[in-house]
Amino acid sequence: MSTNKTFTMIKPDAVSDGHSGSIIKMIEAAGFRVVALKKTQLTPERAGEFYAVHKERPFYNDLCAYMSSGPIVPMILEKENAVADFRTLIGATNPANADEGTIRKLFAKSIEANAIHGSDSDENAEIEGNFFFAHTEQF
Repeated sequence: MSTNKTFTMIKPDAVSDGHSGSIIKMIEAAGFRVVALKKTQLTPERAGEFYAVHKERPFYNDLCAYMSSGPIVPMILEKENAVADFRTLIGATNPANADEGTIRKLFAKSIEANAIHGSDSDENAEIEGNFFFAHTEQF
């Protein structure tokens, strides 16, 4: 059974460029309810924990450096079919391939600085949400 929740975070590039409000407005306009939200900054170590699944990949160190380079805005969102609908809203990982009107098409700078993260499954949404909001009991 679907949790009807998903996890997202607005990445450092979009936060530093002042797009957080516009992105949150798009998320809410698409019918998502923000269940939890905070602004925080990851340390390189904490970014490494979040992205541990990629530890053996060649981009891991650059990813951890990027994700700890400035503030982020992690959120837990709720909506029917949350994971799939949110993945549609954010668009393809590579903004050059993202559909018009998606968050990444509008706000991403590159495949690396692609403005926003979205969980790819209900299981990962719960894991990722708990990483940032373990004490809020949202999942």
